[in-house]
Amino acid sequence: MAHGLVILFALLAAVCMAIGIVVRQRATMDVPEDQGVSTTMVTTLLRKRLWWIGTGVAMAGYACQATALSKGSLLVVQPLLVSSLLFALPLSARLAGRRVSPSEWVWAVALTIALALFVLMARPRPGLYRGQELAWTVAIAVIAPIVVFCVVFGARSTGRRRAVLIAIAVGVLFGLIAVLTKLVMFELAEDGPAAVLKLPPVYLLAALGVTAMLLQQSAFHAGALQMSVPTMLVLEPVVAVTLGALVLNEHLTVSGYQTVALPIAIGAMAAATIALGRGEGAYEEQLEVAIRPTESSDR
Repeated sequence: MAHGLVILFALLAAVCMAIGIVVRQRATMDVPEDQGVSTTMVTTLLRKRLWWIGTGVAMAGYACQATALSKGSLLVVQPLLVSSLLFALPLSARLAGRRVSPSEWVWAVALTIALALFVLMARPRPGLYRGQELAWTVAIAVIAPIVVFCVVFGARSTGRRRAVLIAIAVGVLFGLIAVLTKLVMFELAEDGPAAVLKLPPVYLLAALGVTAMLLQQSAFHAGALQMSVPTMLVLEPVVAVTLGALVLNEHLTVSGYQTVALPIAIGAMAAATIALGRGEGAYEEQLEVAIRPTESSDR
């Protein structure tokens, strides 16, 4: 029963993530092209009701993700979130006035089958959620320079390079946020809300969440969504699962045929995510091209 609820809340999180991505991407379309990483972008978005709606849906998705992580392993929950593409793709296609192509349906079926096999075979072993200060220090020392490099050089770049660099930073940050969420939810279950509020990870989580969300908007605004969307969606579970294994000591228990079938399922998930992410980005870019000239003429 608990495993089923973990899967249910992870899928609900994926649905909300899909809607949030599509809606917030639309909200960035009238931000000036040279203001993708700036206070202008922030103030423009804060005045848009569409952005608040998308952000609200995304926060609901995060609440579902946190609920799933309260009972489930990072190694199961995070890969399931890539199913958001199964919902984002048709939504983006509809808004762009196009139909999902046959090849994209094939990839969608492949992703669905791979996710189903992954859920059936993945049996995680609980990790160690306390006393991992040294491992965290090493992890942060590796992650921080990557994020800073991508943000600094992304802000100085334009077009595809900016989109990809910032998308890398976003994927890494969201992976780290997932791990911190797991820790906070563990402490919440063990010691209650009052004890959780005294923990530094709670405030680090809040700061990283706001930062990652704004950087994600910058990646959307920079365009090249066929590159940035799959980059974010693939990196988040990769970083989260890697940290879960190396820092929290979470592992999957596999035996027999699963030692071969599970890597194949994971590889199929990655390939389908990249293919569908490019498709979703293509529809969003078509919509952006269609909307921006209209908005310019209106002004």
